Amino acid sequence: MGVRLMVVDDHRLLAEALASALKLRGHRVLAAAAPAAGAAELVISRAPEVCLLGTATPAEPGTFDPVVRIKRERPQVAVVVLGPVPSPRGIASAFAAGASGYVRHDERIEGVERALMKARAGEAAVAPALLQGAFGELLNPVAQPDDEGQRLLQMLTPREVEVLVRVADGEDTRLIAAGMGIAPSTARTHVQRVLMKLGVGSRLEAAALAARTGLLDRAGPVGSSGPAGSPESES
Repeated sequence: MGVRLMVVDDHRLLAEALASALKLRGHRVLAAAAPAAGAAELVISRAPEVCLLGTATPAEPGTFDPVVRIKRERPQVAVVVLGPVPSPRGIASAFAAGASGYVRHDERIEGVERALMKARAGEAAVAPALLQGAFGELLNPVAQPDDEGQRLLQMLTPREVEVLVRVADGEDTRLIAAGMGIAPSTARTHVQRVLMKLGVGSRLEAAALAARTGLLDRAGPVGSSGPAGSPESES
């Protein structure tokens, strides 16, 4: 017995091609539509047994918001995500939102069909290897790129963070000293300490590292680490 389903994808041609292929295999396709962001309204109004939801960005925040709404308002509808070779976080996000399955874009139509049938039966429609990867990511999260910026930020004192921000803004020693209200020799000492802690050999490398890791975004505005106008003693 065929599945009563809807196909929604950001790429209309892909949605229509999948819908045609599934119709030829005896399934009843209620609609083939785009974009995926509008899936919730369609599913809620048509109430299929299964919604095949295509996405190119499974790990992006908000991608599975339509799934959350569908499961809240039409909990009997099973959602199968059709996406790229995913990161474990993308798989985890899909299931956390309430999806019943995840199928890769490069899966054969027979595999897509099996996933739809399993989802309608209330089973998890996902390859064991993908599911294993998702659980592994949840149990042992991989550090995100901006975690390096946080780690580096914690190595620096507030005064050194301000120096780094000023270095990244292109200030030389004289401008750093004037802006922070410290002696030029003290400013040079701060700069050398920053370079040493970051493990770089030049101001340019320090600025590039700070930008690449997101450290500058975390640092906030300069000038908040201490009062200006009263030069520090050299140490």
